[in-house]
Amino acid sequence: MVDLKGQYEKIKETVNASIQEVLDTNTYINGPEVHKLQKSLEEYLDVKHVIPCANGTDALQIAMMGLDLQPGDEVITADFTFAATVEVIALLQLTPVLVDVDLVNMNISIEAIKKAITPKTKAIVPVHLFGRAANMEAVMQIANEHNLYVIEDNAQAIGANCRFSDGTKRKAGTIGHVASTSFFPSKNLGCYGDGGAIFTNDDALAHKLRGIVNHGMYVRYHHDVVGVNSRLDSIQAAVLNAKLPLLDSYNAARQNAARQYTAILQGHKNIIAPSICEVCDCHVFHQYTLRIIDADRDALMQHLLDKGIPCAIYYPIPLHSQKAYLDPRYNEADFPITNQLVKEVISLPMHTELDEEQIRFITDAILEFLNR
Repeated sequence: MVDLKGQYEKIKETVNASIQEVLDTNTYINGPEVHKLQKSLEEYLDVKHVIPCANGTDALQIAMMGLDLQPGDEVITADFTFAATVEVIALLQLTPVLVDVDLVNMNISIEAIKKAITPKTKAIVPVHLFGRAANMEAVMQIANEHNLYVIEDNAQAIGANCRFSDGTKRKAGTIGHVASTSFFPSKNLGCYGDGGAIFTNDDALAHKLRGIVNHGMYVRYHHDVVGVNSRLDSIQAAVLNAKLPLLDSYNAARQNAARQYTAILQGHKNIIAPSICEVCDCHVFHQYTLRIIDADRDALMQHLLDKGIPCAIYYPIPLHSQKAYLDPRYNEADFPITNQLVKEVISLPMHTELDEEQIRFITDAILEFLNR
């Protein structure tokens, strides 16, 4: 699904030199590479504060901790996403409120958010799924009307742009009150282990978050807030510093691969390919996800695997149906789109090293199966 080896070969000298510098200086925690990454990300995203941390799940949890949400507070998020989004809500003893998604962009449904708001609602967590920016203009309008926090889950969409009705653009992850991202190796900006970061333009919140990631300390052995141990190590920061200047080119390579996929596959009666917006750059294709209609999606997946073509189902089970998050409040009738998508979606290989020959081999295999 991801050719990390091929990508590494092109930046090998820079990565190796950066890692060697960390080894030579022995600055493994909060070293110069971490501070360099923080500043570089702030400039790239045009956001006031970046707080690096150990992984994307921690980033989301720490973001919520910084907002002083209380047990029982309701947090609205999408039903169709990875479990980490709802996992941290439950861990903090908040009440997850799962809602349906939009059929076209697969991101959280604006109408579903409106219907889910109650007096106990305190926050909304839009997920920029598969690399496509959610409708943040509408999300922020709802949040402002109801005095709610917005926590962007930007684990899959770093570098994507959100376009507003006045024609302006802002990077995904810089629009809500706070945002989280992941640097898991397969991400558009990935390190060689675990890593994450939190973004905010709120000075006071940023100060609190910096304490939370480091055991609640601002001065060594003085614990001012309840914190966790979640620091990005310097070696991972070194890898990210080598990659960040290339992020836009990485995303452009993914978008180019997506165009090639879509040019071949769109229009087939059994395929709905993801749309590509050439104007707003709102999709950076962390995943290239098809919907297979009126055909056997699972048999297609096996056909591809038999030919040595990696593919995956993101995600096979809705969160509201997961054993850990079952709740009598949920009604199947409230999740028609999610329940449809889990039966239709299939994700194809998507990475910076895809070439025309590989894409043709993959698409030929798909069409061979569907045209039997």
